[in-house]
Amino acid sequence: MFKAFRILILLLILFGVALGTWRTQTRSVEWKYDLPVNVYLINGDGSEVVATHLRELTVDDFGPINRFMRDEADRYDLSSNASIEIKLGGIIDSLPPAPPRNGSALDAIAWSLKMRWWAYRNTDTDGPSVQVKMFLVYFDPAETSQVDHSTGLQKGLIGRVNLFASRDMARQNNVVITHEFLHTLGATDKYDPATNQPLYPDGYAVPDQQPLVPQRYAEIMAGRTPVSQTEATIPESLNNVVIGDLTAQEINWL
Repeated sequence: MFKAFRILILLLILFGVALGTWRTQTRSVEWKYDLPVNVYLINGDGSEVVATHLRELTVDDFGPINRFMRDEADRYDLSSNASIEIKLGGIIDSLPPAPPRNGSALDAIAWSLKMRWWAYRNTDTDGPSVQVKMFLVYFDPAETSQVDHSTGLQKGLIGRVNLFASRDMARQNNVVITHEFLHTLGATDKYDPATNQPLYPDGYAVPDQQPLVPQRYAEIMAGRTPVSQTEATIPESLNNVVIGDLTAQEINWL
């Protein structure tokens, strides 16, 4: 009898957690108010180059993301509240847990829980109940030629983004940050993971264009601009990117 009661209490707790997570995810895309997006800076390789870069970053460096979301919301005839407000949360000294490489579904779940716990332990929880937390992990491009894949979690509204500590790459960094941010709101990838090629039609900015390629813009969740049937290029900045119709549906814009 006591064992059954303990199981019931545990189930009620799990149900409460699941309900709270669902409500948070739902409220994040209600777009009644600007959505707070907290940006935290992390030195990924411990180098002085990265440390200097982080000290020089300000909230204005992420302003293009605010403008991109506002402009795209306007393009979908949404109110001014269908946007975001990026806030600089400061520098964090510890590294977030890295996602598993080619792990199982259980590995992914375990990492998700670890990431959410780490985020809770390493950030201030004051402010609105619904807010996105993006952890930007920077690396010295002179020492790291390629960074690992970034991730965005809808459960917990958390993103872990690997970037290069370079002013020359700041505009492309903002594209990556925006891509992962939209993952936290429920947007899905729209490219083939085997080839990184945008998937037709949802990975194309203008899928009914004739001729289809070359495209002028990249769809944000495809991450690349198709220039031929087999080639696609990385957009230079958010000026070369749009939010496609399916992505708009996924974040409750349509």
